[in-house]
Amino acid sequence: MKFLYHPDRKDISLAGVLYALGDPVRLEVVRLLATQGEQCCAGFDFAIAKSTMSNHFKILRESGVVLTHKEGTQHINRLRYEDLEALFPGLLDAVLRSAKPLMVYQKTTVSSR
Repeated sequence: MKFLYHPDRKDISLAGVLYALGDPVRLEVVRLLATQGEQCCAGFDFAIAKSTMSNHFKILRESGVVLTHKEGTQHINRLRYEDLEALFPGLLDAVLRSAKPLMVYQKTTVSSR
């Protein structure tokens, strides 16, 4: 099984968290995790390549923003809200208050007539 790196709380840096939150797709993932709770990677239906989504999750995980664990073949993600709040009080709440949904990135199905 492949090892999934997660930094210890003491190793999470503000620069790394801000970098992770600075991308619109990653910010939307964080917004959805905050509003809907933990989800598997496949639960995010963005119109981008699977490898690109994997890279976004890797950046979120390695920066300390999310925790990922495996259940069978699924990778389940959740926010490290408590860790981020302890290190940077109010940061995640402030960012999430200003984050708007990015529907442009989500796949849509078109019905043919």
